[in-house]
Amino acid sequence: MTTDRPAADEDVAFGLLRARWHARGLELTGFARPADLDTGRPGSAWTWLTLRHRDPSRPPVHLRSRPRRMPEVTDDSAQSAFNHDWSGFTALVEPTRLRRDGRWLLGDWRIETTLFTRPAPARLRRRYGTLAPHWCGSGEYPPARWVDGDVRLQPFFQDGRLTLRLERPGARLTEAAPGPDGLDLRGAADSCPSGTVLRLRHRESEAVIERPLARTGNTFSVHLPYRPFTEDGRGTGRLEHWDAELLFPDGGTEQLCLDERGGPVAGQHPLPGAPDRALYLKHLADGRLQLCVQPPAGFVDRITGRAGAFELAGHCPGAAEDGLELVLRHDSLAQEVRTPISATGDGRFLARVPATRTGSDGVALPLRKGVWGVSLEPADGSGPGRPLLAAPAVLPALPAATTAGGKRVLLQRRWADTLLVDSTPVLDATERSAFTQRRQRTERYPAARREPVREAVLYDVFGGRGYADSPRAVHAELVRRGEALEHLWVVDDAQADLPPGVRAVRIWSPEWYRALATCRYLVGNTHFPDFLERRPGQVVVQTWHGSLLKRIAHDVENSWLSDHGYLEALDRETPQWSLLLSPSPFATPILRRAFHYGGEVLESGYPRGDVLARADRSTAEAVRRKLGIPEGKRIVLYAPTWREDQQRGDGQGFRLDLKLDVEHARRLLGEDHVLLIRPHSHVREPLPSAGDGFLYDCGDYPDPQELLLVADVLVTDYSSIMFDFAITGRPVYFFTYDLEHYRDTLRGFYFDFERDAPGPLVPTSAELLGALRELADGEAELPPGYAERYRRFRAAHCALDDGGAARRVVDRMLELGSAAE
Repeated sequence: MTTDRPAADEDVAFGLLRARWHARGLELTGFARPADLDTGRPGSAWTWLTLRHRDPSRPPVHLRSRPRRMPEVTDDSAQSAFNHDWSGFTALVEPTRLRRDGRWLLGDWRIETTLFTRPAPARLRRRYGTLAPHWCGSGEYPPARWVDGDVRLQPFFQDGRLTLRLERPGARLTEAAPGPDGLDLRGAADSCPSGTVLRLRHRESEAVIERPLARTGNTFSVHLPYRPFTEDGRGTGRLEHWDAELLFPDGGTEQLCLDERGGPVAGQHPLPGAPDRALYLKHLADGRLQLCVQPPAGFVDRITGRAGAFELAGHCPGAAEDGLELVLRHDSLAQEVRTPISATGDGRFLARVPATRTGSDGVALPLRKGVWGVSLEPADGSGPGRPLLAAPAVLPALPAATTAGGKRVLLQRRWADTLLVDSTPVLDATERSAFTQRRQRTERYPAARREPVREAVLYDVFGGRGYADSPRAVHAELVRRGEALEHLWVVDDAQADLPPGVRAVRIWSPEWYRALATCRYLVGNTHFPDFLERRPGQVVVQTWHGSLLKRIAHDVENSWLSDHGYLEALDRETPQWSLLLSPSPFATPILRRAFHYGGEVLESGYPRGDVLARADRSTAEAVRRKLGIPEGKRIVLYAPTWREDQQRGDGQGFRLDLKLDVEHARRLLGEDHVLLIRPHSHVREPLPSAGDGFLYDCGDYPDPQELLLVADVLVTDYSSIMFDFAITGRPVYFFTYDLEHYRDTLRGFYFDFERDAPGPLVPTSAELLGALRELADGEAELPPGYAERYRRFRAAHCALDDGGAARRVVDRMLELGSAAE
């Protein structure tokens, strides 16, 4: 295409976010975002679109756009220097403007974009580019429309640039009716001389199917038998493609366009004699027909929004026979949600897509933020999943939205028609953008530090993970005393179930910054934000979250922590602590040295251990009920730590490498045991076979102390959970398949683990499972020969675990608060 425009400017990002049709035409919503200029005020940027025909003799069509405030543009820019809230725009393409003298100007129209800004009051700057696709939905595959009886306007991306194709398709497929041995297809063509055939080419083998057309005027019909799709070994691949066209007697060809104005044409049809295979007439994103042989998919033709869910209806051959479930699976977390579907006859189904997920504790919370894949899968895990595809007729209903727990959850599409669920962040785009976050840290947090200190406690467990650990015990003690304090709890992504009287504070929100600046007490079990500056009158209590076997912080002798900037951030943080808790006299000097901490250390024991030291039968029974563990079953809890050298390839967390033979465990222990597995929170891989009555995935259980409360036996490796469990006096086994590597290369230990561990070190899965079976059969309280070693271990590490740790911590915390007033 010839153009008199300069080349695209590389310092501006242009994109299409949404495209939709309404009565006047095609509405395009996008952005034009400069990399070096603030566009956060109304009038600071405006955009002009120009449509240029491939034929340079055609006059261009200019479209004035309307500026829109779109904070998501600032958020998507992932930079903190500039506000781009007013970089958005909406423009309308009226099809009638693509006509001249009553004739449609057919062909490709390229959309060019001009951004106007004023870097100085007297200076107007123009920059040029083309609209790039968004990652999903109509911004990735914009919809087409028939704008006249036989004229179609199809937006599409070519080489990443938005183009409009105004066309009069020469051949249109208007009907596909299934019969006992094949499909009867009907359509219309501009030209269909005698001898015209429907030709299908098999991409995978170059096989060809040709079927003669029956003609009536400009309409045609053709019978397409099923048998050729499965002859000669075809139809067995996971996905096979057949490209369709009309072949004329003179050798010319015409591709088939799907015309569904009279009803659905796209769809899937079971192939006789080919189990788990269907012939899918696919409506490609450019409107063309493609035939695919593939396992049946869930072909969704109705979408209904409900409170906290979406209801889908569609067609999936074999859904009833295969006992399918709808499965949501997070793209980076070890989480999935399974929901039964209802078969309604003739291969049709109804399915509910929930916006919530019920955890192992029985509490329903909103789906975690991020993208969840959607599929239909056999309930017994016997076969592969089937994607959910959106029929062309329901595409205008997407994205569909619902809410759960204050979160907005979207049913969206990718790759033109594949359904997915997008659970959006709790913070809106204005709150979460890097630009806003920088202002919160550098302007609003310092300003809030000048406000009066309020009598409130802000609790934080692992950056907002939930109501758990030592902060939970501190809160319970303060409530027991009736202290006149406001209780605020940091929550990330609405993923917490809080007790009455506690107010959730969204992490990184404006109210979170203000709470950090104004609350009298800050109580956390992990790192506080690096900008925190303890003000006069504030008390910062660092409870930490584990006793010490493996080395931590500055004592770690490998480069992983320093390479990731962890130690530098730690050195900025520790001077802000008022009080660091120590679980034992053994741990105190280690904590001082490892954290380079010179402030006050309180040898109190960990408050989280109080629930184990004062074991309450009714609490334990309630936990068993929440988990759904049958009466009389012996509970084995396996809680391994993570390995720094087992990072996932996508950089999202660490791999799950159980090394435990679960099937052997099921055979050996399944009759009278259940196995609870608690992967470390850094692990981001699913646990296979969980939920079968023997294996329980407890990775999302909010407070591991409750799991320890009900466990009859603990199996771990080098996790600090061993110190907590030792409070109970119950048996613990150590699955140490990589002892030398972990000890000598990854972390190193603070004491002679092999000599002092309070239970057997077992190197193989078979030996471990055999030992667990022997322990149960012998009805012994501890493994033979470990009573004295266990006693010494508890004397060294659990002497302060008398049920009064929270009381001691709150006493000192309130003393410091009173002295600071």
